[in-house]
Amino acid sequence: MFTGLVEEIGRVRQVRRQGNFQRLTIDATGILDDLRIGDSVDIAGACQTVVDLDGTGFAVESVEETLRRTTLGELQAGDPVNLERALRADDRLGGHLVLGHVDGVGRIARLTQAQESWELSVEPTPGLERYIASKGSIAVDGISLTVVEADDRHFTVAVIPHTFEHTTLAARRVGDRVNLEVDVLARYVERLLIAGGATAGSLTLNQMRDMGY
Repeated sequence: MFTGLVEEIGRVRQVRRQGNFQRLTIDATGILDDLRIGDSVDIAGACQTVVDLDGTGFAVESVEETLRRTTLGELQAGDPVNLERALRADDRLGGHLVLGHVDGVGRIARLTQAQESWELSVEPTPGLERYIASKGSIAVDGISLTVVEADDRHFTVAVIPHTFEHTTLAARRVGDRVNLEVDVLARYVERLLIAGGATAGSLTLNQMRDMGY
């Protein structure tokens, strides 16, 4: 489990592909302090397991499902990636609960500077739009962000300068593909609705109260 607060930007050292299997070696600095083989690391929004370590980086291995659902299979040597170690039980939860389970790959539709901040508009994977709501949380390439506006085709987030400068967003361009993870609470709400025989459109205020919302 993660928070969506990127600890550092790593850089891909080597990519080795063999069929539907990939081994990725990433150069890093700060997160190596207490990283161990077997630990979980969020790489551009995808939870991966450390399988090897050296003095300047670490390696992970990705299977077909991960390569199909994320952008990890598109990475090349030299590419920057957002990195975050798994959340400890005594850590502050400064972002939102991020599982590192990518729900789909979106595409950047617009990236513009608005006074002191940036506005990022993303076209989500079809079917994900129902989980994305204004003022709700979403992880974009592992970055915890708050949705400003959302409709059936796009969602927009505001990015403060610190986040823009200390994540891979500064290197992104219109048309780039990004990993998306919706707020896990939205999926639980949907599950409760289905179990109760309700739909989002038919849910009443009393039903929401009965469900604890």
